[in-house]
Amino acid sequence: MRLVLTTHVTATPEKVWQGFDQSLFEKLAPPLPRIKLLRFDGSETNNIVEVELNFILFKQIWQSLIVEHGQSDDEIYFIDEGRRLPFFLRYWRHQHRLVRTATGTQIVDDIEYRTPLIVLDYLMFPLMWAQFAYRRPIYR
Repeated sequence: MRLVLTTHVTATPEKVWQGFDQSLFEKLAPPLPRIKLLRFDGSETNNIVEVELNFILFKQIWQSLIVEHGQSDDEIYFIDEGRRLPFFLRYWRHQHRLVRTATGTQIVDDIEYRTPLIVLDYLMFPLMWAQFAYRRPIYR
């Protein structure tokens, strides 16, 4: 399943990139499930980000590896892939793109995920959308 959300901000990609740090990562965490940051190496190739998801009755670890990052005149990006995922996910790939526009930067969250069952992919879509739509005002 693929989900793409875009958010416009009135800053250059370089300025936006400077803010992609541990502090922003913690602010982007949605209210549910509660997230405890276990490891944050950064957003460059071979960095690891690991969190504990607290669903009240149980906890799950989510570890992602930054598999690629790069920059051109018009874009800065990095890609994280899930290495250790919660039981309800089988695959995770999230491309973060900071695309230069005439009036600032378009932040693009391009997410591909799979669950154990295709029907669950569709059922999870609104939840995934909400989790990432939550980020929009924080990005701004």
